[in-house]
Amino acid sequence: MTEKQTYAADGFDWEGLRQHAAEAAKHAYVPYSGYAVGAAAIVDDGRVLQGCNVENASYGVTLCAECGLVSSLHLSGGGRLTHFVCVNSAGEVIMPCGRCRQLLSENGGPGLLLMTVSGVKTMAEVLPDAFGPEALG
Repeated sequence: MTEKQTYAADGFDWEGLRQHAAEAAKHAYVPYSGYAVGAAAIVDDGRVLQGCNVENASYGVTLCAECGLVSSLHLSGGGRLTHFVCVNSAGEVIMPCGRCRQLLSENGGPGLLLMTVSGVKTMAEVLPDAFGPEALG
């Protein structure tokens, strides 16, 4: 079974979104690890956003691809993420780290759909019982 067949069951063009992420990974700045990551997402108004990771010599403040993508979301007018994928430099789907799952959760909500290494899942499935703004009230 090909990746496109795996992810196209819901009628969404997951392969097209994965290609946007793969294109973004080509722009990653990774002089230390050499591990390029690209991310792509759809916003509820139809915009396609991309992000890539950006490293620096202090490692700990490296920016994940998801950070750049969410920054672009707010810079370009806000909204809610509806579909998301991130890939490595080979175009293989990878999972967002914990920090980025939190970031995606706050900007897409529990219904955000993510292409994952084990199929399309909701944000509620990849970050169950998420801590969010409602917990601060």
